[in-house]
Amino acid sequence: MAFRIKGSHITALIIAGAVIGWMSSGEIVVGGHADSPHSVAPPAERQENQDELFKVRFVTVEPEQRFETLLLHGRTSAKSVISVRAETNGTLQERFVEKGDMVKAGDPVCRLDPGVRDTDILQAEAALEQAKFDYEGALKLKEKDYISDTRVKALKYAMDNAAARLASAKHEMSHVEIEATASGIVTDPIAEIGSHLSNGDVCVTLIDPDPMLFVGQVSERHVGDIGIGYDAEVSLITGEKVEGKISYVAPAADSATRTFLTEIELPNGDGKLRDGVTATTTIKLEGSEAYKIAASWLTLDDKGVLGVRTVDSDNVVAFNPVKIVAHTPETMWVTGLAPGVRVITLGQDYVIAGQTVTPVPAEIARQVPAKANARS
Repeated sequence: MAFRIKGSHITALIIAGAVIGWMSSGEIVVGGHADSPHSVAPPAERQENQDELFKVRFVTVEPEQRFETLLLHGRTSAKSVISVRAETNGTLQERFVEKGDMVKAGDPVCRLDPGVRDTDILQAEAALEQAKFDYEGALKLKEKDYISDTRVKALKYAMDNAAARLASAKHEMSHVEIEATASGIVTDPIAEIGSHLSNGDVCVTLIDPDPMLFVGQVSERHVGDIGIGYDAEVSLITGEKVEGKISYVAPAADSATRTFLTEIELPNGDGKLRDGVTATTTIKLEGSEAYKIAASWLTLDDKGVLGVRTVDSDNVVAFNPVKIVAHTPETMWVTGLAPGVRVITLGQDYVIAGQTVTPVPAEIARQVPAKANARS
């Protein structure tokens, strides 16, 4: 019986022949095996195989001395406020000064009504004269033994007592006129003429304007950053600016605010600075070294660490973590770099640590227009 070839048999023979030919070529892809030497390399490998290395722009940075400042809010305050007080009782008869007057130590400022003090002095003087007369007469009688030693001693005591009463009356009289105990400007509180002053009451108040103080509070966080003698610039709300130095930092914090009272001494020889004026001060802290870089130079590594990419003398890229110590919208002050390090300023996001590149100084790059060397 003759064998009859059908159309389906022919199709099967064609497919089988194609499979055998493909297998004999060796181009078999097996899952999990390496690519064939004839396969196409990925973009990163193609870059490494090129003769021209990736170009980056860099600048060399050096550490700079940087001074931080501390801003405080406060007010001016007179360093010395002197209350000139009455040392006896009496009615204020006369006041020799008005508010705003400048007085010197020893100048009379007030006078009380002496009252009967003049009379007291006259009586004490008369009593002393009588006591002296009695005592001197007793001495003459004692020479003739007409009087005892006890009587002579009693008269001596009476004379001394009269002298003491006279001295007391004169001392009381000297307190009628009240003198300034220090130099300063007259201010409130000030007694009015006709008012009664007791011993210890204030006649006038004096402010010593030179030096003036700036008084403010420093937080717990910053109190360790300042000290006696630190320079400061005080700006008053009235427009004046004065240079001064820290003269006092409280050894203990205020129990309510947990802040430390700080005083800055300000020269005020001309008396232009006034007490109680709102002011701010900028305190210059100790300097430290840091590197000034642009914010755009910063990048992150694979772990999310902030830093910059640098290129060494062998043109190999490295990642340097940095710490930001201060910043403005455009500039960063950082630590963590070495002096003279070459920081990549353009292309840092397209290279990795350990990669060899062609570094171009930023100065040259600005002079010679370069083709874009970044991957989109």
